[in-house]
Order: sequence, then structure tokens, then C-alpha cells
Amino acid sequence: MRIVQVFSSVHLVWKIRRQISKTERYIVRNLTIRMRTKPLCKSCCVMEDKKLKEMCLHLLENCWPVYVTTVDDKGFPQTRAMFNLRNAERFPKLIPFFENHKDDFMLLFTTNTSSTKIENIKSNKAVSVYYCNPDTWWGVMFSGLIEVVEDLDIKKSIWHSEWIKYYLAGFDDPDHTVLQLFPNVARGWTGNSTFKLELGDKK
Repeated sequence: MRIVQVFSSVHLVWKIRRQISKTERYIVRNLTIRMRTKPLCKSCCVMEDKKLKEMCLHLLENCWPVYVTTVDDKGFPQTRAMFNLRNAERFPKLIPFFENHKDDFMLLFTTNTSSTKIENIKSNKAVSVYYCNPDTWWGVMFSGLIEVVEDLDIKKSIWHSEWIKYYLAGFDDPDHTVLQLFPNVARGWTGNSTFKLELGDKK
């Protein structure tokens, strides 16, 4: 029975590895090498951060959906799945929009003004946003203070016609709110170890 269990586990790992893209394998391999080697100088630490940021960007550009957590008036976390507007396959129109935000990891979300998340944010702007790949177990959580975007040009530039079913009056519908997050911290799991990146206040 033990031999069967071991074989099943090995077979499962083999199937998962087949699903990982070449890009993911490259990043995992380089991350693993860096993680197993103790940094000897400042430049080594910088290189490690660079690889971690590459992994974070890969998750931003490929994960679906994204999980956004707010805090309600009783202090309890409220998590829901939302559109990942940085997903390159689903929102190719927005790729140029995020091109200058590869270092600050700026995030945007659209939601109904009447939603409970907006009610939460009005009283507490602290949020966390989680991206993960269930096949590789990679994951990164960004946290910080989220803001409501008042700029109509931004709301118009990210607008997609198919969203009309959510916001009947279009991009300037009073019930259409755009949220923006410049995260302060990124915490995650590389498949081998945890990590933390201090991003600072980018606004």
C-alpha cells in the first residue's frame, strides 16, 4: 500500500510538472538556485529581488481571477474573486497601460459603487490582493491602501464594451467605480520558500 501511495505521489508531481510552461520552469530554476545560495554581497541580494519581481509580474500577467480582501466594519476580512485587469490574455488592450508599472506593481480594479467592498473601503482603505498559480503553488499577496480613481480619462481608457452588462450607462455610470492600489509590500511563496518585498509608497 505504501509503494502505491509513493507511486501515486510521484505520478501527480510528474503531471503537474508537465503543465508548467517553459517560462515558469526557467524562473523556478533560477529562483531555486538563488534561494539555495546564501547572498555574499549587496549585488547578489539585488539579483535575488529581481528574480522575485519577475515571478510576481508573471503571476500578475497570467493569473485568473484575483482575490481581493477588504475589512468590514466589525474588523472581519471579506474576500472575493475579481477581474485581473493585468492578465495579458484576457485584457490585451490594457498591456500598454500597465507597461510603465512593472516596478511599482500598480493594480486597478473595476466594481460597482453600490457594492459592499466600496462600503468597506470608505471606512478602511487597507486591502490585500492575492494572485496564485494552483499548478506551481506560486503565490503573491500585495497589500496597501487602496484609492478610488476620480479621473474620468482613466475610467474611459480601461473601459471594455462588454462591461455594459455590469454598468448600463457606460464608463461614466455613477455605479462604476475604478480602484487603484500602489502596494507597499509583497509577500509570497516561490514553491520552495516564502519571500517579502518592501515596495514602499510609490504614489
